[in-house]
Amino acid sequence: MNTTGIRALDATMFDAIRGSTPNGDERRAEAEARALLGFLSEPGDVVLGRAVAAVGARATVDLIVDGAGPSALASALGRDGDATSIQQAVQAFKRWRPRLDDGEFARSLVQAARVGARLVVPGDAEWPWRLDDLGAAAPLGLWVRGRPGALAEAEAAISLVGARAATGYGQHVTAEASAGLVDRGFAIISGGAYGIDGTAHRAALASDGTTIAFLAGGIDRYYPSGHEALLSRIAETGAVYSEVACGTSPSKWRFLQRNRLIAATGDATVVLEAGLRSGSLNTASHATDLGRPLGAVPGPVTSPASAGCHRLFRERDATCVVDAAQMAELASRIGTSIDARAVAGTGTAGDAGPTRPAAEPGPDGVRVLDALSTRSTRSVDDIARLSGMSPGHVMAVLPGLEAEGLARRDVGGLWTRRVVRR
Repeated sequence: MNTTGIRALDATMFDAIRGSTPNGDERRAEAEARALLGFLSEPGDVVLGRAVAAVGARATVDLIVDGAGPSALASALGRDGDATSIQQAVQAFKRWRPRLDDGEFARSLVQAARVGARLVVPGDAEWPWRLDDLGAAAPLGLWVRGRPGALAEAEAAISLVGARAATGYGQHVTAEASAGLVDRGFAIISGGAYGIDGTAHRAALASDGTTIAFLAGGIDRYYPSGHEALLSRIAETGAVYSEVACGTSPSKWRFLQRNRLIAATGDATVVLEAGLRSGSLNTASHATDLGRPLGAVPGPVTSPASAGCHRLFRERDATCVVDAAQMAELASRIGTSIDARAVAGTGTAGDAGPTRPAAEPGPDGVRVLDALSTRSTRSVDDIARLSGMSPGHVMAVLPGLEAEGLARRDVGGLWTRRVVRR
């Protein structure tokens, strides 16, 4: 772990990332601190969010970098002497400190500058204000390629999501809806993926509208690679956002957490086509947890590709919508309350999605599996660093994955991910 230069960033390079801002030195220092905290943590870390809300990003960095004890963090959170809070602080430091490396952090910033990325933080005019409804689970900052104020300037925005393996029916409905919503003044938000996401983005662009994509990995490398041209087009008139640092790879956990941003930034979320295991159902769950209106498009009752939408009608009280006019009407019902479940966690914000099949690992299991490799063995410390969890937490999760046949422990105590064929 190398922390000798963690506060001594190249001011010229960081100014290129930030652009000109009022009260330059103070705002830059705040942005630097938020960029570092985002580099050290996984998305949705509510303990970190509460610390920043309580004492500010710069003071939180001081607590982590200077090696303060857990009691200092608990005190900063206003819970001095509380045993539960101290234990949470212990686990939090074990998540963050292994990632303290000024060389890696600097390389991430160089990558951001290389691709022309900008960092937007709360308090900037370009900050997407709808994200504030996430409370302590809100991102510390957003990396953006394109027009930094694309979301903040949008008077109306709607999130269109759905399956990657979309049918012709789903793509047709999506294209018609996206174009119709653009004509009604909406910005179109989605995740840049294949299938429904890509169709929504393309239709918005074809109608000369604003469209925004949220990625689960660093924006220095567009993902999926097959959508590099599409995402580049999105950045020309709209924006491509990510809360994770450049150089960060997308993983299942980061996709699930990315979904909360898609849900939060839309005045409503509409699922246009989804199977029972589609990730878009997770986005729908975040939307209802945030009090955002949720809509779904019905499909043939015999089509597995629409089974997830039908599930939303039964289990999430989704509103049935069939065209752009009904989706626009849905978005006009936006609520502003946030469900306490979105911010009441003690670690990182978990997957509040629909009930998973028994064989599906929970949020912590997903993070550990993301950090395991099928080709090489990894130690508990390596897994902890890659997953953003504490070693003790990782050790508590691994036996369960081993029992489910998802992970394997070697004789030397190293771990690999097992290939499961379904």
